[in-house]
Formats: sequence, C-alpha cells, structure tokens
Amino acid sequence: LVRMKFLQLLSRKPGKLEMLFRIPFCQKQFPYMCLATSTCLYSKKKKVNSYEQVDQEKYKNLVYSVTSYKTSAQTPETIFEEDNLLYGPPNKHRPPVKAGTKTPKNWVPLINPNKRIPLLNGDSNLPIKIALQKTKMPSVTRILQQTISPQQAFYLERWKEKMILELGKDGFAEYTKNLFLQGELFHAALESIFLSEEIATEEQREDVVISGYLSSVQHVLKDISEVKALESAVQHETLQYLGLVDCVAKYRGQLCVIDWKTSEKPKPSLKNTFDNPLQVAAYIGAINHDANYDFQVSCGLIVVAYKNGSPAHPHFMDPGLCSQYWNKWLLRLEEYMDRN
Repeated sequence: LVRMKFLQLLSRKPGKLEMLFRIPFCQKQFPYMCLATSTCLYSKKKKVNSYEQVDQEKYKNLVYSVTSYKTSAQTPETIFEEDNLLYGPPNKHRPPVKAGTKTPKNWVPLINPNKRIPLLNGDSNLPIKIALQKTKMPSVTRILQQTISPQQAFYLERWKEKMILELGKDGFAEYTKNLFLQGELFHAALESIFLSEEIATEEQREDVVISGYLSSVQHVLKDISEVKALESAVQHETLQYLGLVDCVAKYRGQLCVIDWKTSEKPKPSLKNTFDNPLQVAAYIGAINHDANYDFQVSCGLIVVAYKNGSPAHPHFMDPGLCSQYWNKWLLRLEEYMDRN
C-alpha cells in the first residue's frame, strides 16, 4: 500500500521529488526504490525531442523559401543590385595604356614621303662620313639617358654600386674608361675594315684589346655589303634631334642602320639590348628626314660583339619592328621635350 501511494505521488507531482528525499521514513524504508524510480523518469525526459512537436506542415513553406533563396532566387542582375547597395556603384576605370600602343602627340612617319631619291648616285662606292657638329639640338643618347625608366635606373645604379664595392671608386672610373676606349677602338677597326679590308684586318688583329671583338663579328661581316655611311652625323630636321650613326649598309640584301655594341655578357635576344632598338629607330628616322642622305632606310641591325671571341649576336629589325620602336622613340622624345 505504501509503495502504491508513493508511485502515485511521484507520477502526479514529479516536481516535489526533493521533498520526498527529506522524509526520514522514505530514506530508511525505500532508498533504492526512490532512486531507481527517479532515474527512470529523468531518462524519459531526455529522450523527448522538442522539434517533433512542431507542426512541420505549417512551417514547410517558410523553411523552403529560406533555404532556396540564395540558390534559385538570385540572378546576375540581383547580385549587381546587391553589390551596388553594399559597396556603391562601380568606378568606370580604364586600364592604363601601354607605351607601345600609345600614339605620340607630334607623330611623324618613319619613312619620309616627301623625300626624292635619285635613280643614280654619283659616288656610290664611297661611304658618307659627316662630322658631328655641336648644336643646341639634343642627341639621341642624351634623350634616352634622361628618359630612362625607373626600373632600368634602379638596376643600373645597383650595378654601379656593386662595381664600386668591388673595385673602389678609382678602380670603377678606370674600368668605365677602358670600356669606352675599347668601344672606340672597335668602331675604328670596323671602319678601317670597310675602307680597306686587308690592311685593316692585319693591323687590328694584332691588337689584343679588340682582337676578341673582331673575331666575334667575322661571321656577321660576311653578310654585309654596299656600305653607304660610316660614323656619320644625322639629324631630324622636323623633330630637331641629332646623332652619330655607326654604319649604314646592306645586311643580307636589306639596307639597314647598323649599330655595333660590345658586351662582356651574352645578349642572345633583342630585349637584352635595352634601349638600343629605340636608338636604331631614331637614327633611321633621322636619315630619312636628313637632306644629306639621298636614300631611305626601313630596317635595322644591332650586332653584339664579345671580348672573348665567341660568335656575335646579330639582331635584325624588320620594317614592322622598326615602326614599333619608332613610336616608342617618339614618346621618349616627347617626354624629354616636356621636361626641358
């Protein structure tokens, strides 16, 4: 009887279970029964899932609309509107124009359409050689040096600091002096070769300073013919700049402005020559607009000779490539004129 009343009390008033444990009679008479029964009741409550009591049919449409909105309701237009709301309208920014595609303000054609070329040249066998006169016109070399890119200036300065660290200031000055001297001797030797091949070749090959350079360019010299100008001054009468051309001759049948370069490191591609293609293009444009020259040029050639005698690298510039570098040269010329 006592057990039945106790169970009824537990089932009717489970919240007052603590009060039953305080009764001495229950603690002495039914300690195990109370403990077992209470454990059973609490385990049943833990198994009850409150979500099962929710009316799922009632909220089915709401759940579906929330879970399916991001995947099915959004379109490119709604995403664009959302971005405008969050970040504002996009800025209509135009990408920077590359120097190669930018058109110079004062554009002059590379080939002079007004230049008349005689059918027969008087002294065609003698190369033109005009001395460079000092004028207020800037030289091609000066213009390129003063408009050098920041990246090239950085690498040039870093190379200079490295050389000074290794050789010292006096040693570096002597090193650069020798480089210029070697270049002058090399150009003089080539001029002598074109004017009187046999005599020049015998004399110059004995010079240890330039013997390696001359050996380096032997395979290129075989492809050069009909020299028209040697160490000759040119000036662009319209754009007002001048320069000194190393050589104008035919290379494998194409009339070219030829620029001879010396290097201690190999330069197998045209991009390794830095601003030399712009220099050649500037000389081509100057010759074509200079009244002292009764011909026009549309091609270029950069020959890189090596001191150790390894075969030189000839870099041929066809008319299309020359036109590209001509536009780049005009931009550099404009930059120089704006600064000065």
